[in-house]
Amino acid sequence: MHWGDTGLEVDQIAFVQQTLPDANVVADESWGLLDTRVLHVRAGDDGFTVKASSQTNTHFPRELEAHRTATAALRASGDAGALVAANEEHRVLVLERVPGHLALGTPDEHDTDVHRQAGALLRRLHDQDTRHDPTFLQHEQAKALAALDAPHRIPDDVVARARAALRALPTDHATQALVPTHGDFHPRNWIVDGGRLRVIDFGRFGWRPVSFDLTRLAVLHWQHDPGLEAAFFDGYGDDPRTPDAWRWLQLREAVGTATWAYAVGDEGFEAQGHDMLRNALAAF
Repeated sequence: MHWGDTGLEVDQIAFVQQTLPDANVVADESWGLLDTRVLHVRAGDDGFTVKASSQTNTHFPRELEAHRTATAALRASGDAGALVAANEEHRVLVLERVPGHLALGTPDEHDTDVHRQAGALLRRLHDQDTRHDPTFLQHEQAKALAALDAPHRIPDDVVARARAALRALPTDHATQALVPTHGDFHPRNWIVDGGRLRVIDFGRFGWRPVSFDLTRLAVLHWQHDPGLEAAFFDGYGDDPRTPDAWRWLQLREAVGTATWAYAVGDEGFEAQGHDMLRNALAAF
């Protein structure tokens, strides 16, 4: 594969070649849903991941912030690759290549030891620091309500129920501690090498309650296999969820999933969002 076939802009290619003068493109690993281009690159004997995006891409600044402020503990334990170089003007990241294969679609996706490692890894990320923001829930409420006002395919009666529930969200109680969260923590972003788990893609990084990082796993795996849930919390150390906060979080996540997936044209993920929304509303 040649650089001219990668979809990167000229300035983005120039930055990568300046950072890695003898770099060759091995493969295009982009998911195709957003404008982020993800390339497997080799320079000499070393592998790298190059991520490039447009000026409007919201994942780029999140991932850059994560690598600059919140991945030190994971790098120290060998759980994540390091940031090699970044160009904020042209929106390019060069990252150490994490060895192994995606857990998604392999037996590792459903392996209890992998989920136990995932719990321990996530705890190391969460335990680095805490913050408090008394406006966090208000922003989350407003964001979910705004999503329902955007184009989507959620049935009108479901929209009405979701909107009523969201407007009843108590935003004046004591705030939960916010921790550094991955934001998309599940087997699509888990890399396994000889049974050893590592994590990639901090494009949805942010400071949120710890339970935010559990929503994908709960929907995709735990409701089908409680053994994976038990293994995860064995690694994490405890279950940080509280029933009331958890149901509100599941509702907000369901709305966000259904509306975002429609916006990017991912019909499978959109259908999952609709299922999440029906299940979440059952708790109200």
